[in-house]
Amino acid sequence: MLARQRQAAILDEARRTGAVRVSELVARFGVSDMTIRRDLDVLAGRGLVEKVYGGATAVLGKSTDEPGFEAKFARQRAQKEAIAELAATLVRPGTAIGISAGTTTWTLARALGSVPGLTVVTNSIRVANVLDETSQPTCTVVLTGGVRTPSDALVGPVAVHSLRRLHLDLVFLGVHGMADGAGFTTPNLTESETNRALVEAGSRLVVLADHTKWGIAGISTIADLAEANVVVTDDGLPELARKILAEQVDELLIAQVDGAD
Repeated sequence: MLARQRQAAILDEARRTGAVRVSELVARFGVSDMTIRRDLDVLAGRGLVEKVYGGATAVLGKSTDEPGFEAKFARQRAQKEAIAELAATLVRPGTAIGISAGTTTWTLARALGSVPGLTVVTNSIRVANVLDETSQPTCTVVLTGGVRTPSDALVGPVAVHSLRRLHLDLVFLGVHGMADGAGFTTPNLTESETNRALVEAGSRLVVLADHTKWGIAGISTIADLAEANVVVTDDGLPELARKILAEQVDELLIAQVDGAD
C-alpha cells in the first residue's frame, strides 16, 4: 500500500470513530510505529487530524460537529484530571448534585468516590456506571432516561421532564465551548435543552472546561457566562479569557497542571 493510500485510510478511520491509536494502526497496516507516526504528522500538517498522546483525533470545525466520547477523552487528559480534582473539593457529604455528560464530568465522577451520602442525578450512562463502581455504598445514583447522543448523553423530552421536577444543591456542567457573547455552548440542539433543564434544577452552577474550550461556540447556548457561579479551568487559559470570565462569573478556579499528555 502506498503512503497516500494508507494516510487516506487512517483519515477515514479517524473521521468514522473520532480517534485512532498508533498501536492499532501498526497492527492493522503491518508497518512500523515510526511509519504510522509520520503518516499522522502528514495528516496533522494538513489540518486533518490533531495529534494526541498515543494517536490522533479527527479535527472538527463546524458548530454542529460533535466527537464521540473516546475522541474527546484523548484530549487534554492531564488538564481534565486537574480540573476534576479541584472541582471535587466543592462537593460536601450528603448533598444532592447534578452531573452532565462529558469526559471532564466523567473524570469528576471518578474523583467523588470517597464522598459519602451523595445523591447524584446524571444524564450520562458513563457517569452513572463509574459512580456505581467507585462510590460509597451510601451514594444514590439517579439516571435520567432519554435518547443517546455521540457523547453518551441521554437527552430529549424524557430527560427534560424528569429534570424539571428535581431540586439540586449543585450542578456540574461540561461544555463543548465557552466564549464571550455565546456563553457555554454545545453542538447538539437536543442536548442543549436537556442541559438547560439540568442547570435550572440546581441552586448553584459549576462549569468544568479546559482552556481549549475558550473561543469555541457550538450551535446552541446552554447558559450565559454570567449564569455560572463557578468556572473551573486550567492554567493554560489565556489572560484575556481569565479577565473576561472573572468579570462575569462569581468565582474562577484555576487548576495547576503538573504535566501534559
